[in-house]
Amino acid sequence: MLYGGIEAGGTKFICAVADSPTSTPITAKIDTTTPEATLAQVIAFFERFDLAALGVGSFGPIDLQPGSPTYGYITATPKAGWRNTDLIQRLQAIFRVPVGFDTDVNAAALAEIRYGAAQGLTHAVYITVGTGIGGGAVVNGAMLHGLVHPEMGHLPVARHPRDTFAGHCPYHADCLEGMASGPAIAARWGMPASELPADHDAWTFEAYYLAQAICSMIYTLSPQRVIIGGGVMHQPQLFPQIRAMVLERLNGYIQSAAITEQIDSYIVPPGLGDRSGAVGALTLAMLAGQQHNA
Repeated sequence: MLYGGIEAGGTKFICAVADSPTSTPITAKIDTTTPEATLAQVIAFFERFDLAALGVGSFGPIDLQPGSPTYGYITATPKAGWRNTDLIQRLQAIFRVPVGFDTDVNAAALAEIRYGAAQGLTHAVYITVGTGIGGGAVVNGAMLHGLVHPEMGHLPVARHPRDTFAGHCPYHADCLEGMASGPAIAARWGMPASELPADHDAWTFEAYYLAQAICSMIYTLSPQRVIIGGGVMHQPQLFPQIRAMVLERLNGYIQSAAITEQIDSYIVPPGLGDRSGAVGALTLAMLAGQQHNA
């Protein structure tokens, strides 16, 4: 029995096929160009396999409401050309198998709590910092949904006293994503994050904004662990700065040894590394298949 998983990102789609989420998958990386070109390559990859179910963790916003005429669509994304793109209904019509669908970050959070850095816990938050910023949450072992889905990347943040950058979000300008995503870093400093030295002011600003957001998540969701992934977080100097700023901002208010004594194991990188999204997508496929067969 083979499962297919798609980590649908704003820069690339990672396609994976395996007999379980933890097996070594057959994979393909497809650049995110236009919807037609990208999905044509995705479909061609999966047509080689006899799939039992498919799982998709997608960049958003997305419509997760079954029964909605736009269920399975990418909706108000700032990603050029992808607004109101039918993702899931198209895949269901072609492959005719159960399809699990959620945000890429909810899927990654699910993977981390089942197989990664939050194993054994019931509440965790996963944040990705890259082309955009997104956050997913698992609460009582289940991915958090509601009116739509969490949009943690668009939390408002207070501006660093020395930061004059206008912001990079087309909807909110200086929200978390607008101030701390990879494109925001490149636009503010004139070069990509990967080319900035470790002692650059960029990392002080980055930690300042991420720490604010994490404190908001701690206050509202009370996660047992906060996991931060994505390309920008490949900078090892960021984690110590973020942890220190979170402690400073909380100012002793949250009385838990997990934070006051064990902050280094509370705010952590993904246990699955860069595979969290793909493993999460395969997990969505497995759960969709199990639900269909129940």
